[in-house]
Amino acid sequence: MPDDVLDSPLQTVPKVNSMLTHNTLKYKAWADRRTLDAVAQLDPLAQSEALAFARQQLNHMVRVEELFRARLLGEPAPHDSTNTDTLPQLDELDRRLMAANRWLAAYLDGLTPGQLQEPIRFVFVDGKQGMLSREEAIFHLVNHGTYHRGAIGHALDRADGNRPADTYTVFIHESEPERRNA
Repeated sequence: MPDDVLDSPLQTVPKVNSMLTHNTLKYKAWADRRTLDAVAQLDPLAQSEALAFARQQLNHMVRVEELFRARLLGEPAPHDSTNTDTLPQLDELDRRLMAANRWLAAYLDGLTPGQLQEPIRFVFVDGKQGMLSREEAIFHLVNHGTYHRGAIGHALDRADGNRPADTYTVFIHESEPERRNA
């Protein structure tokens, strides 16, 4: 990719086809579900290190999702950090992450293309100011989840766990098999 493309300022597009944003949120929920199911298969005694790591990563994911929900709604931050010393049990993390996915999909469904481009201003937990469009904030959550699911997948591999295939193309081909042979 030419450097001038990377160096050029980001442009906002006044009207956006948000099909990709909708599909990536569906993908995120699907991939989160597969990851949670794989983590639930870990043996708490024989694979305790991988389970603890996965719970820490999932806890971080959930807290960031809850922070961004508040930011998208213009509400006070529900947390003062992106992780905790004491980790919730897997069933609580599962419930909260799936609730966050349902909320985010419903939130996106209620936005117009113009609202997707509106900037939101907020304060990160480190006290620094931030500003993203609503769509960028949603993209951040999708991308953030992908990063941490990858870390969990690596831990599953190292513990001889069942690492799920969770790429976007696997999601598309499972949800729309007709696209496989298009």
